[in-house]
Amino acid sequence: MAKQDYYDILKIDKSASATEIKKAYRKKAIKFHPDKNPDNSEAESKFKEAAEAYEILSNPDKKARYDQYGHQAFDGNGGFSGGNMNMDDIFSQFGDIFGGGFGGGGGFSGFGGGGGQRRIKGTNMRIRVKLTLEEIANGVEKKVKVRRKVQAPGTSYKTCDACNGAGQVMRVTNTILGRMQTATTCTSCGGAGQIIDKKPNEADAQGMLVKEETVSIKIPAGVVDGMQLKVTGKGNEAPGNGVSGDLLVAIEEEPHAKLQREGDNLHYDLYVSLPDAVLGSSKEIDTVTGKVRIKIETGVQSGKILRLRGKGIPSINGYGRGDLLVHVNVWTPKTLNKQQKEFFESMKDDEHFEPKPEIGDKSFFEKVKDMFS
Repeated sequence: MAKQDYYDILKIDKSASATEIKKAYRKKAIKFHPDKNPDNSEAESKFKEAAEAYEILSNPDKKARYDQYGHQAFDGNGGFSGGNMNMDDIFSQFGDIFGGGFGGGGGFSGFGGGGGQRRIKGTNMRIRVKLTLEEIANGVEKKVKVRRKVQAPGTSYKTCDACNGAGQVMRVTNTILGRMQTATTCTSCGGAGQIIDKKPNEADAQGMLVKEETVSIKIPAGVVDGMQLKVTGKGNEAPGNGVSGDLLVAIEEEPHAKLQREGDNLHYDLYVSLPDAVLGSSKEIDTVTGKVRIKIETGVQSGKILRLRGKGIPSINGYGRGDLLVHVNVWTPKTLNKQQKEFFESMKDDEHFEPKPEIGDKSFFEKVKDMFS
């Protein structure tokens, strides 16, 4: 089932400012918040949809990629995956947006001032994955080994005495304007609300170990060099009841020996001999889906572009495939033997060897213009 457009979810235009995006999300979140819609699975689903839309559209880099590539810019076993997050996960990432939306505590239940325990998110990890042009054209599933922090077996935690599990410490100070109450992150637990109770000797101060793990990454067809995918929850784990970070996967396109990519189109330089150009021939060339044989017509001119439709790269937005443009280059020999030289000497004044461009023969600049149109 196709995902709903993020702009439609928040009911905003693509030209909406950051302030308008934030305001639209807050309105949606308040409307469908679980505290106002108890035991309502549809409201919970819409609440998560709004969180997912805001996570993308509030980030300028992610918004730009979404505007260009749509949902597939974040598909790779990842994207935001808001539908797979529980409410605490969303609160931990977006609590600051709500302000005093619910109750006098200045936050929702499950986050910050609502009295619930904060959930710390583990740090993200970044890796680079190299892909061949064939893998990009067909999509691929890559299995990579990563070394990530995980909670050590046998580690247990207890509620932080300094903040009573809130993760924050309230301080009251006297000012000329009266008594001011402020909340600061608890220095004893770092905002987690929990501290180490027991841990094995090999674990670090937070009860974590570094473990090697194999992660499967589904990479859709049509990705581009520099694009970043996200595998949710495969970054470093967080201590206690925290949320795991994400694995950010940067795509690196490996150069192809014979094909050059330009967007969704591919270019191939085909060199043919004078006899093949004069008499016509057929040639086998490489494509991203295997080899194909093409016909070289009699009298083909150097610079001729043959277009093989649908033999390029699939659009990451699902708008079909690009084409393979075959650039014909007639190869002129630099050295000739006596017999060959005599033949061409005798053909110098032959009318069949006189250049006679036809009206339909395009100039170099016209060919370049067609190539980019």
